[in-house]
Amino acid sequence: MATGTITAMTTEAPTQAQLLTLAQWFSPSFPVGAFSYSHGLEWAIEAGEVCDANTLTAWVSDVLDHGSGRSDALFLAATYDGQDLTELNAIARAFAPSKERAFESAEQGRAFAAAVGSIWGTLPHELMYPVAVGAAAKAAALPLKATSAMYLHAFVANLAAVGMRLIPLGQTDGQTLINDLAPLCETIAEETQSGDLDQLSGTTFLADIASMKHETQYSRTFRT
Repeated sequence: MATGTITAMTTEAPTQAQLLTLAQWFSPSFPVGAFSYSHGLEWAIEAGEVCDANTLTAWVSDVLDHGSGRSDALFLAATYDGQDLTELNAIARAFAPSKERAFESAEQGRAFAAAVGSIWGTLPHELMYPVAVGAAAKAAALPLKATSAMYLHAFVANLAAVGMRLIPLGQTDGQTLINDLAPLCETIAEETQSGDLDQLSGTTFLADIASMKHETQYSRTFRT
């Protein structure tokens, strides 16, 4: 898919005010309900695929680099670049590998747009989460790379919290995971700045299957 022209806001260093805005958007207190979703990880833990700090780190790293982390960063960047919003949103919805994953992204996108719209200005409410974030970042003139890196970091932190709760892991192990994967968040943010959707791929098949299995899991704490 052809891309537009990335503006200077893509790579410039964020100001203190911009960093504080991003910290607010991706704080656990921001009302997107991220704590309600495990992204299929709940099933993986129940099935024994993820059982300790090492397997959790491997799982989250793969999802980040080869699954929805990277694809979300591409959708975020493509939206920021000014590509057609309706088309991008339709592709993002279609790219979700399961009913629950589509639900997760749609509900977080709706909640994010409602919260941002009430404070920073109106956004369409029927946007998938990375599309909503890309549109909001563009409207607020926030640097793309910093926005994407913070988005990915929040995603990692949420999955670490799931692992800490369900495996369970200690706080130190969870925080070590987040720290260890922070450089990968920065790398993916850098590599996806073009917003080129020809780069879309998804090879985390077990994670995709986990999200499907979770739909019929007998006992569930998380919505996905």
